[in-house]
Formats: sequence, C-alpha cells, structure tokens
Amino acid sequence: MGTKNRWYENAVFYAIDVEVFADGNGDGVGDFQGLTERLDYLAGLGIDSIWLLPFYPSPNRDNGYDVTDYYGVDKRHGTLGDFVEFLREADRRGIEVIVDLVVNHTSDQHPWFQEARRDPGSPYRDYYIWTDDPPDQPDPQRGAVFPGEEDTIWSYDEVAEKHYYHRFYHFQPDLNTANPAVREEIRKIMGFWLALGVSGFRVDAATLLIDNKGGLERTKLDDPHGVLRDMRKFVERRGDDAILLGEADDAPDKLAAYFGDGDELNVLLNFLLDAYLVLALAEERAAPLETVLDMLPEVPVGGQWANFLRNYDELNVGRLARAQQQAVFAEFAPEKSMQIYGRGIRRRLAPMLDGDRDRLELAYSLLFSLPGTPLLVYGDEIGMGDDLSLPGRTAVRVPMQWSSEKNGGFSTADPDELVRSVVSGDDYGYESVNVADQRGDPDSLLHWFSRLIHVRRECPEIGSGDCEVLETTDDAVFAHRMRGGTGPRSETGTLVAVHNLGDEETTVTLDLEGSPTRLFDGSELQEVEDGWRFDLGEYGYCWVRLN
Repeated sequence: MGTKNRWYENAVFYAIDVEVFADGNGDGVGDFQGLTERLDYLAGLGIDSIWLLPFYPSPNRDNGYDVTDYYGVDKRHGTLGDFVEFLREADRRGIEVIVDLVVNHTSDQHPWFQEARRDPGSPYRDYYIWTDDPPDQPDPQRGAVFPGEEDTIWSYDEVAEKHYYHRFYHFQPDLNTANPAVREEIRKIMGFWLALGVSGFRVDAATLLIDNKGGLERTKLDDPHGVLRDMRKFVERRGDDAILLGEADDAPDKLAAYFGDGDELNVLLNFLLDAYLVLALAEERAAPLETVLDMLPEVPVGGQWANFLRNYDELNVGRLARAQQQAVFAEFAPEKSMQIYGRGIRRRLAPMLDGDRDRLELAYSLLFSLPGTPLLVYGDEIGMGDDLSLPGRTAVRVPMQWSSEKNGGFSTADPDELVRSVVSGDDYGYESVNVADQRGDPDSLLHWFSRLIHVRRECPEIGSGDCEVLETTDDAVFAHRMRGGTGPRSETGTLVAVHNLGDEETTVTLDLEGSPTRLFDGSELQEVEDGWRFDLGEYGYCWVRLN
C-alpha cells in the first residue's frame, strides 16, 4: 500500500510555530495573516513542506497541545478563513502543508471532558480513562512524560469523584483509543482538515496513542497498531497524496512496526538517528553514525525517515548509554539550566555549537546527506539562538528574527505586548542575526542553506536509495555512498558524501568506482594512484556525484 505520489521521500520539511513566526495584525501574537505574507520567503528558501504546530483553540498551557476544539483556529492566530487562504497561497507556491494531529489527549477544558466528568451516563465518559483505585506503583516505562513537573499519571477529579489517566500534564486527560467512538472522532477530525486541503498530519505521541492506557483490561487494544492502520487507510481514501508523519520515539527493535507493511505511518521522526548524530558531533568521531545506521530497521516501500538535529521539544539523548549522555551534556549543555528531564537539552543548535560556522555547516551538510528526508525548525537557516530564561522547552520557541528593526520584524506591537520576547543583545540577538541582513550577504548562512536545500532536491538517491558506509583511515571522517533511488524530480544516480567531524585538517582516499563531479563542498578533490583524495579542512565536507 502506498500513496499515489510519494512526494515526501525527497521533501525538505520546515517546522513552524504560528504563534512566534510572523504577526500580521500587530497584536504581538503570530498569525496566519503574517505567515501567508512570508510564504514567498519560504518558497525562495526552497522548502517543500510546512509542518504547523497546533493552532487550534486552546488554553495554551502546553504550547497549544491542550486542545479544546479540533475544528477551529485559535482566535489569536486568526480565523478559519485565514487558514484556508494560507493553504491556497501555499499550494500556489507548490508547498505542502502538514498539521499537528493531537489526539492522544485533549485539554481538560474540552467539552468532551467537561461532560464526561459531570455525567456518568454520558457517552463521553468512556472517551477517557477512569478508575476508583489507581495502581500504587505504575510501570516505570509508563510514568509521567515530564518527570519533575508531574509526579503521577492519575489525577483525582472532584466532580467525577474518580481518577483519570494522563501521561502528559494533569490538564491533558488521555483519550481512550480502545473506544470505537473515539476512533470515529479521530476520523472526523482528519476528514475535516483533509477536505480543506492539508497534505497530511504529524501524529503527536504516536507511541502513547497505541499504548495500553492505564494498564487496564477494558482499555487494552486487541490490535494496537490497528489504530495507525485505520488512520492510514482513511487518509489514503480521503486525501490527495496526504501522509502521516509520526512522533514515535520507541526502542530500536520496535520502530519497524510503526511503518507496518507500508500500511501505517508514511514517515517517522528519526529520534534514534538524532541522538547518535549529536553524539558523533560531541565526540568528533564517525563511529556513532555507523552504529545507528546499523540499528535502524529497513523501511518498507513508501516508508521514510524524517531526520533532524533539533525540534521543538528537548534534544532527547535518553536512548544513549549513560556515559554517552554525559559526553553530550559535557560538550553541548554543561550547565544544569541547559538540561531538562534528565534526558535532554533545551538549546538550539547554533548556541550548542558556539556559533561556529564551520561546525554548523558540517552538522547540516551531514544531516541533509543521510538516508531519509531532512527537517528544519524555523530560524535554523539563519542560526537563531534560544532564551534559557524561558521555562522548560519554551526556550527554543522564540520569535522569528526577520530584521534588525523593532521586535526583530516579528511584530509592530509594543515589546511588552509580545507573546514572547525576541532574543536581543547577545551574539544571537535580532540586531545581528536576522533574515534581512543575511539576504543581502551572499556569504551568509541563509544563502548557504538555500544552496544546500537546492542541491539536496537534485539528489533523490538520498531519499530513496541504498546507503553504504565507506571505510576511511581517520576515525573522525564519515564517508557514505547513496546509490540508486527513485523520485519524480530526477533520474537515479550515485552520490558520495565525506564529512570530517574533527577540528583538524585531514586527508582520506576513497576508491569511488567512477569519476566524481563536485556537487557541494568546501574541500579539495584530487585523483591519485589508488583512488580519489579528499583534502578536508577542520569540520570539512564534500558531496560528489559519480559519473
């Protein structure tokens, strides 16, 4: 089973939080009017698909992931009409739009939960998971998602006089996906947004969505992955080449199951690769990359990985060995204030790498060359920083920096009216890091990113070809070959990418089985007796296509 057009196999995804991207009406909060006005910028950058974080009506206690209405737009971000206009303009520019599908839980202010707690006889009572006597010692693998912020997964509701189940915050009660009525609600929600023209959904908390919620017999799913198969079947029937992009941060031996036989999730966020890629950057060694590529399961036809370096949540290194986690923390988050939940880093990549341009280029060149399709977060392309004075994961969700004008060009409102303060004054402040200045500088990170994105779009073998790690004589050098592949944009081919993760110049020689044409690099390339020699500077890289 597969979509008619597998556009996502070689797409470049760009994640946007509408709240902090662009304010079109001057009230201090990002909205769809502002986002629509910035579509030409995104089209020029070369991205293929926008992933939107939740924009639904919400008390906004968890960045919009506490939804009160699945069929609307929060009034702070505009109207449903504004959203439809945004979709139309994105489509005109050939940009697909994916929206967050947050159906593992609702807000406790959602009408379903309010009626469920008031009326034991309401059909909505069984939309959630209730018990009189919650287990004393929950399974440690099913504890609170936010340790230190929530110490229980069962909260008592005085109106219902029962405990309800929640893996996230207490104000986000879990939905009972074992209830067929809940599954029908999910289909209705997807059907509504597909009818408006979205290109698919990012399935929030996919791992928890199919879990045995609460460990209760009555909420146990006979076929957990059947939930995802049903969603995929519905999306393929109702959507025009629409996809499911899943958040499934699970054990390595369980990841393949989320693809199913090509009949579940189309794309998986590659948390495992992210952790080992960051480890490789921290240790300046290629070995962690070789390790993780061996660990990742083979994907079925129509399946794909979405690779990223940072996302909106913490940079989760919890699946690394403890000593490896400590190595990453020591290099990239040495202060406790930079860490979160004991497993993650709450910083953006540019400050993690001390703003080192060479190292930033290396990291993103590596990301874009690895098997799968790349995902960027807004502002990555200009090297935006973070604000560690903000609580929790909000530190990376700072307003987009468009110019050196007031509020970084994000909004014309008074600074004290902004939804979140713009980063200002330091090495990453809007005064020195912004789109307008970098647009006028051909040597800027923004222009480099645009070149990287356009070269990546010429290389379908990265998205759908076979990967082979090439042996080198330097532990700091990672070299790999992507061969074959299919795609609507180009014929099949062979690409070789070489990356020096170390801070010293080095030379490696590879037998390439062909004559290379330079595609993207800052390194010297020379034919020698036993192959082709790459002279790599510190954090140097080189992509070549073989003839």
